[in-house]
Amino acid sequence: MLDNPNEAILPDFTTVEYATARARLIARGLANEEAAAEALETIWTFNNDAAKDAWAEQAEIELRQAQEARRVAAEQEQERQQALEDELIAARKEEHKKNKAKFVPVSTAKIPTIPIVIPSHYAVRKLKTGDYCELFYFTNKGLSEAKKNLLSTEPQGLILVPGTDGQQMWVNADETRDSKTVIIKDENLSWEEFNKAAPRMITAM
Repeated sequence: MLDNPNEAILPDFTTVEYATARARLIARGLANEEAAAEALETIWTFNNDAAKDAWAEQAEIELRQAQEARRVAAEQEQERQQALEDELIAARKEEHKKNKAKFVPVSTAKIPTIPIVIPSHYAVRKLKTGDYCELFYFTNKGLSEAKKNLLSTEPQGLILVPGTDGQQMWVNADETRDSKTVIIKDENLSWEEFNKAAPRMITAM
């Protein structure tokens, strides 16, 4: 059904256009033109009501079909999205297997704001044994010398030094005082050097 019967307009069956239809009804026993026109109106109204019922049923069927189509489309889209997600998860797992180092968690720890003090091995050994150690090794210059020795690629051998009990002991060469380094005595340090070196030594202890 293409035309909506709810929009149909009742014709005027008393016009010349419907004279033939009225004549047929009169020939079948209706009294006059007026009765024939009324009969035509009744027949039209009956047919229009039936058409309205059919139209409503058709609209309901089309609505259910449209709802079902949307449901099926939504399910298909959901299945498509799930398939894509499963494919991405599988791809990520495969990528993790192939490149484990690429996915190492990044630490959220804050970058230290206090510089790390790394004194020479000689100064560390002195502190460990409880022997006197010059503050020079904790000044900027002393730490710079220690850094250069630490980064040196030259092999370090073992040498004999007297221990705390008077016995000779083997130690790494970098744990002894470097004869090339000019050591500034504590009393000859500037106040600036002293104020920087003293806290560093306390921290190292």
